[in-house]
Order: sequence, then structure tokens, then C-alpha cells
Amino acid sequence: MKTILLCSDGSAFADGIYKYGAWFAHQFQAQMKVLFVSDIRQKVVSTGNLSGSIGLGASEQLLNELVNLEHEKAKLNKQRAKLILQNAEQVLKAEGLSNLELLNPTGFLVDCFHDFEAESDLIVLGKRGEAAEFASGHLGANVDRIVRSSAKPCLVTPQTFAPIEKLLVAYDGSPTGKRVLDFLVDSAPGFKDLEIHLLTVAKKESDAVRSQELADAEETLQQAGLTVSTTLSAGAPEKVIADYIEQHQISLLLMGAYGHRRIRHLVIGSTTVQLLRSVQVPVLLFR
Repeated sequence: MKTILLCSDGSAFADGIYKYGAWFAHQFQAQMKVLFVSDIRQKVVSTGNLSGSIGLGASEQLLNELVNLEHEKAKLNKQRAKLILQNAEQVLKAEGLSNLELLNPTGFLVDCFHDFEAESDLIVLGKRGEAAEFASGHLGANVDRIVRSSAKPCLVTPQTFAPIEKLLVAYDGSPTGKRVLDFLVDSAPGFKDLEIHLLTVAKKESDAVRSQELADAEETLQQAGLTVSTTLSAGAPEKVIADYIEQHQISLLLMGAYGHRRIRHLVIGSTTVQLLRSVQVPVLLFR
């Protein structure tokens, strides 16, 4: 892992984004990039567009006042972007990072994001954004869009940072699940000091196929030098995983964004959505 891209909007979740990103940067000696996108809809509107909006009979004075108002909004938005990135830099430097790059394009996050994603190995974004204080049980509008479209692992962070000591892999034997294992194997030095748990959820605990998949996954991680404890449980995946996180005080969850039968280009999996909403630990998602 060489480059980490933090997607921030300066919301209440920004601090968690920065601190979890810093943890990964330290573990893997990675460069940090902070991306704040100024919304293209906040650009200055021309006089011609304004006259079309308020009618042909509008006075020139009113048009000029509206144009001046748009200019003031543009100045405030530019200042806001500057302050958000300065705060990000301050927090990350306080976390001991110096290899930083601050990015402030204008556009839409989902569109601009892809220009920088290609050069990144990990994407970090908050569970919710600017409207975090409203509808707190829901995910931010950009989470599904970015996870669904990104080819890179996405770390979705809660508002408050907690030290990462115990890692849980929710493993279902799917191709996406195997990519999670590949990531751990390739990144083994960064995770070697963590307590690693491997959990498979089946319809029944006597499921021989799931049991063998779990054993194979354990062997894969052990061959990479990682110490793993395994569990096969029966039940609804979102409840079993959430209960396991609480009971074992897990501090980081790794899982696929989709299971075996998800419509991949429409939405992220229902189990994933339920866990992102309910658990208070960062979730590292893979497509």
C-alpha cells in the first residue's frame, strides 16, 4: 500500500476519517492525499442566466445585486475549502504524518473521485457527511456511490476514532471474500500485531462446505504468518456479525461489499448496508 486517499467534506465525521487514515498510513508507510471537492453547483451564475430566472423586466440593479451575491458565495466557498484542508493538514500532522498532498478540485465528488482513485491503494470516507446530524440512522449519499463504483478497497469510518487492536474478517467464500484474504496476505506485515478473527456465517453450524471454506481461509492466512482464530456460526449474517463485533470488542471489520448473489452494479449488499448502519467500528469493504 503506497497511497491513501481521504475523501472529506469537513463534516463531524472528518476527524474519524483523518485519524483512521493516519493509522493505516503509519502501518504501511503510505503517502496521504486529502480530497475536498468544491461543489460545481456553487459556481457563480452569469447575469444572462439570472435574467432568465427572474424575468425580462427585472431591473439592472437587482441583477447586479444577485451577481454580487453569487460572487460572495463563491468567495465563502473558496475560504471554506481552504479551512477544511488546513484542518485536515493540522490533524494529520498532529498524528505524525508529513507526506501529505491536499487536493481541491471543483465538480462532484463521485466524478472527481475517479481522477484520483487510480493512483490510490485505499479510499477512506466517513459513514455520513454534511447532513450527519439529520437522519443519523442512514448512510451518507456518497457511500454507496463510491463503494459501488470504486475498484479499490474502501474504508468507511465512524465519527469517533478508537485504537485498532482486533480485526474481524467476515468470510463467505465468494470471489470478493477471497480478495479480502489476498489483501491480508499482501499486507501481512501491517496486520501482524493485531488479533485476527475469521468468521463464517452459515445456515447451520454443521455445514460441511462452509466449514471447509473456513479451514482453507485459515490456512491461507497462517501461511502468510498471521495468527487467526476461526468461528463458524449459524444465523442471519448481519446479526451474527454485529453480535460478534460487540462480544469480542472488534475494532476493524473486513468484508466484501457483495455476497454471492448481489446485483453488483445497482446497490451494495443488504448485509453490508445493515452493518454499516449499525456497527460503530470502521468497515473495510472490497468489491
